[in-house]
Amino acid sequence: MAQTAIVSPVKFHLLTWLRQPVDNSPLIFFRLFFGLLLALEASGAIATGWVKRNFIDPTVHLPFIGFEWLKPLPGNGMYYYYGLMAVLGLLILFGVYYRASLAAYTFMWWATYLMQKVSYNNHYYLLILLCFLMLLVPANAYASWDARRNPAIRSLSCPRWCLAIFAAQIGIVYTFAAIAKIYPDWLQAMPIKLWFSVKAHYPLIGPLLQKHELQVFIAYGGILFDLLITPFLLWRKSRKWAFIVSLFFHLFNSTVFQVGIFPYIGIALSVFFFNPETIRRIFFRRKPALSVTDTQLNALLATSPTPPVFYLLGVYFIIQLLLPIRHWFIPGDVHWTEEGHRMAWQMMLRAKTGTIYFEVRNPITGQSQTVYPTQFLTSKQASVLPVRPDLIWQFAQFLKQHYQKQGYQQVQVFAFAQASLNGRPYQPFVDSKTDLAAVPWEPFKHANWILSYKK
Repeated sequence: MAQTAIVSPVKFHLLTWLRQPVDNSPLIFFRLFFGLLLALEASGAIATGWVKRNFIDPTVHLPFIGFEWLKPLPGNGMYYYYGLMAVLGLLILFGVYYRASLAAYTFMWWATYLMQKVSYNNHYYLLILLCFLMLLVPANAYASWDARRNPAIRSLSCPRWCLAIFAAQIGIVYTFAAIAKIYPDWLQAMPIKLWFSVKAHYPLIGPLLQKHELQVFIAYGGILFDLLITPFLLWRKSRKWAFIVSLFFHLFNSTVFQVGIFPYIGIALSVFFFNPETIRRIFFRRKPALSVTDTQLNALLATSPTPPVFYLLGVYFIIQLLLPIRHWFIPGDVHWTEEGHRMAWQMMLRAKTGTIYFEVRNPITGQSQTVYPTQFLTSKQASVLPVRPDLIWQFAQFLKQHYQKQGYQQVQVFAFAQASLNGRPYQPFVDSKTDLAAVPWEPFKHANWILSYKK
């Protein structure tokens, strides 16, 4: 009884706080910025050749395991696919059939995310998460074509949870990114030294990037930023200065590391930490302030039953807290085995290179053939394959099917791979005695054919 008496008031006050109506300006601003980023991401993928390199040039595709049925459109179809996504991004920006446009973009982006993983990037995953959260909130209630077409949906406010979920999401990203950086190689700035060694030609900052002191500063500064930026943005007295530091941090990363739109997403998400009235005064000066009448009319939100969306979000955030730590329960160094590396905010933490070739054998006839990845894959695919165990396994399955079609009655596939982690000497990466054609893929277990990392 005592526990219930303590927990119930806490739960009541939390739910009341989450339901409390607040000015929706941060949500409206983010929709405008997010829609623009979505349009730029899709159109930029065409303009920079990313679509060509990942969907049109390859003859062998390496999707997420289990999604082999997802195939790129034939010919130049993926150009039209991404062109449509760019248009959908603009529709989201202007709030034109907002939820339908966003649902279509989310589905299309998720499909392309699953179609290929050679060019996996954390911000591709983050976009899926943000699109999902944006589907749950009324981000088209103001400054949108939808609100103009249908005044009934027009509103100056939204429940506080509509803002809090975005602050929570980016807080999770930052926090787990900080935790992931706390490992010996990062603390010695080893990956940073390797990355910066090829940037000496940069105007003005190139020579500076070669300084060991700066590399160590960036390594420890990255940990401190990721660990402290969320609480400092939450604290009103430090919020302004935290935002300035965040702005510099993200723009520096964008300039030096060319990490796509992630820095700009991070900057845009900062609005959810500020007082909504502050965002209204800065970006929507003509927008009326939230009046007492509006608050009274919306006060019913604070006393209504718990919305079903709260249960959905509860499950969602539990998953978000568990996914980044799943590699703790898998044997081996995640930077070496890659098991549990994706969807865990392991962002730019290691420099890894490798070499590989395969032997395809017919145990009945004794035939044996050496295969190099470049015989079937693009240079981009072939450069990533040697250091990603799941790609090695997938390519072995492709070779099995390919040689079965060539008349091999039985096919064995052996991989001879070596890898280097953070500039250390190359060492064997996978067991060359294991027939990968006969090994099943078990996503929730350690693959014993990945050799242990020897420091």
